[in-house]
Parts: sequence; C-alpha cells; structure tokens
Amino acid sequence: MLEIIALILILVTLLAIGWLALRLGRMDTTQSQLAQLFEDKHRAMLRDVYDALNKLGDRLGSSSSEATERLRTSVAQELQTTRDAMQSLQLAQTESLAATREQVLEKLHLTLAEQGKAEQELIQTTMRNATLQLTASIEALAKTVDGRLEQIGGKVSERLDEGFKKTNETFVSVMARLATIDEAQKKIDGLTTNMVSLQELLGDKRSRGAFGEVQLEALVRNILPPTAYAMQHSFPNGSRVDCALFLPEPTGTVGVDSKFPLENYHRMYETGIAEADRLQAQRQFKADVKKHVDDIAAKYIINGHTSDGAVMFVPAEAVFAEIHAYHPDVVDYAQKQRVWIVSPTTLMAVLNTARAVLKDVETRKQVHIIKDELGKLGKEFERFDKRMQNLATHIRQAHDDVQEVHTTSQKISRRFAQIEKVELEGDPTQMALLDDSEDK
Repeated sequence: MLEIIALILILVTLLAIGWLALRLGRMDTTQSQLAQLFEDKHRAMLRDVYDALNKLGDRLGSSSSEATERLRTSVAQELQTTRDAMQSLQLAQTESLAATREQVLEKLHLTLAEQGKAEQELIQTTMRNATLQLTASIEALAKTVDGRLEQIGGKVSERLDEGFKKTNETFVSVMARLATIDEAQKKIDGLTTNMVSLQELLGDKRSRGAFGEVQLEALVRNILPPTAYAMQHSFPNGSRVDCALFLPEPTGTVGVDSKFPLENYHRMYETGIAEADRLQAQRQFKADVKKHVDDIAAKYIINGHTSDGAVMFVPAEAVFAEIHAYHPDVVDYAQKQRVWIVSPTTLMAVLNTARAVLKDVETRKQVHIIKDELGKLGKEFERFDKRMQNLATHIRQAHDDVQEVHTTSQKISRRFAQIEKVELEGDPTQMALLDDSEDK
C-alpha cells in the first residue's frame, strides 16, 4: 500500500512539474530548450511510473492469487475439519439415541408385560367368576325348561295318544266293516242265481245318488276327524251339498258333491250298437258331465263363504278314467269352472292331504303354546336374574359382615389370651396402647 501511495505522489509531482514547464514555455520563448528538456524528463518519468505501476499490478495480482489460494486451502481445511466433527457428532448422537431407544423399549416392554400379566389375571378371574355364575344360571334355566318341556310334552303326548286312539278305533271299525263287506261279498257271490247286476241296481238315479253319498261319507269318515267335515251341509244360498270340508284358511269351506253319469257311459260300450248311436251317447255323456260341473260351480262356490273351488265326486273309477283318458276338453272345462273331478282313489289322496293340513295346523297351535310358555319362561328368567343379583349383593354384604365378625372374634380371643397370661397386671400405659391398637 505504501508503494502505491508513493507512486501516486510521484505521478502528481510530475504532473505539477509538467504544468509549470508549460507555463514557463508560454512566458519565455527563449526558454524553449529548457521546456523541451523538461518535457523529455517528464516523459521519461511517466514511462518509469507506468513501468512501476505495471510491475506493482503484477505483484498485486500474484499476491492476490497466493492469498486467495491460501484462503481457499484454509477454508477447505476448516470445512473438512467441521465435516469430520459433524460426522463424529452425528455418529455419537446416533449411538446415544440407539442406546436410549433400547433402554426405553426394554422398560416399556417390561412395563407392558407386567400390566398385561396383571390384566390377564384379572380377566381370567372375572371370566372364571362369570363362567361359574353363568353355568349355575344355565343349569337352573335348563332344569326349569326341562320341567316345562316335560309338562308340554306330556300334554302333547296325551293329545296325540287320544288322536291315535281315535284313529285306531276308526281303523278297527273300518276293518270290521270291511270284514262285514267281505262276508257280504261272499254271500253275494254264493247267491249268483238271485244276484242282480250293478247296472240294474244303479239304474235308478236316486239309487246311484244314494250309492255315491254312502261311498263319499265312508271315505270322509274314515280319514278326517268329525270336526273337519259335515254331511248334507246347507249353504247360505239355500243349496245343500253332499259333504262340506272345513279346512283352514285361506282354503276355507270346500263343497264335495257326488255325481254318477252312468247311463250314457254304459251306452257307449254296449255291444251291437251302431257307431252313430255310440257317438251320440259319447256326446251326451260329455254334456252330462259338463252339466254336473255347471251345477256344482253355481251352487257350491259362494264368494266370501266357500273356497274358490269345489269337488265333483265320481264314485266309479272306470267313469273317472274315461273322463280323464278320452275327454280332456271336459277336464279343461271343469278346471275353468274351478271344479275338480275326483274318483274314490283320488278323493282319498285329497282327504289325506287335508288331514295333513289339519294336523299341521294343530301342530302350529301347539307351537304357539310352546312359544307362549317360552315367553313366560323368559320373564321368569328375568325375575331370576334380578333376584340372583340381589342374592349376590346380600352374599357380598354377608361376606363383609363375616370378615368384620371374624376380626372382632380374633380381637376377643387375643384379649382372653392376655387375660389368661395375667397381662392386665402390667403397665397401665402399655395396656392403654394395647387397647388403642385393638380398636383398629
């Protein structure tokens, strides 16, 4: 810096000298040589100053480069030292945090293990007590349910026994009647000379009607209970049906009427009859069946009183087979009129179905009774639960009272022991302290 200032001062001095030379040159023309001399010296000095400035710039540049390099090296060393210190510090902190975390995790694990063990023991104890109480309650409930179910089962068994007894009686009666019929059949077979053909016996419409009604009544009486049907039942429209079946809703009352279109049926199968007469008898047979269907639909299907269908009972299996085998249009017509044509065999199947429905209804009634009984049993169990809770509270209180009585008993026993050892003759102060301790 001092060299720079010296060079600046020299430059200023030279400039001042140059200026004075110029001023002197103007004042005296005779001194031109002197001015020229001064000018040459001034130029030489300027060249020296310029050379000195250039050298000074070079020295300053090299000095600045060296200082910059030294500074860069120093800074790099400091940064490396700082980085190494930071890595060491980070490694130490990581090791410290790992050790601290392991300690915390170990303590937390031990604490949680102890708490879990205590809670598990508490839960096991609670579950054991609850299981014992629940087992006792379930046993008491099972005994009560078994008792009620035995009562209900006894009632159901009694009713079933009564039904089986009536069924057996009916079956025995049927068997007796069948035996009678067999004997009568044997007698009829033995009297072939005086026997009249079925066609002659059923030649009259009234006889055929009575035969069909008797057969219908026998079938119904042998299968259904007396409360499920009525013979010669009258409807509100004034018509009287051969048999009315009283089935559960939504079926309701079903009318069963016996029809026996036998005349034209026999004419269809007579030997020696012309084909035109046979066809005419067939058409008349179909007309008779349709007329019977229309009569049954008009008389025995009453809206709001009976079911939406009725049954036409044909007492002869052959006539029934003829209708279903060779006259499907008649069957379709009857179905459109909501009239179902049945024979003795198919009527037996219908009646068995009706009996199953009635039995199912009776069973449902019994199920309703069982549900009512179970509902009552549920209410009784609620009362039992409340009383059991009250009993548990009383037992707990009694246990506490027993503990207190036991404590008092121990105190009394110790006092008696002291009296027996003649400890009452000791220090009154010691006895007073002993009394105080006994009252706790």
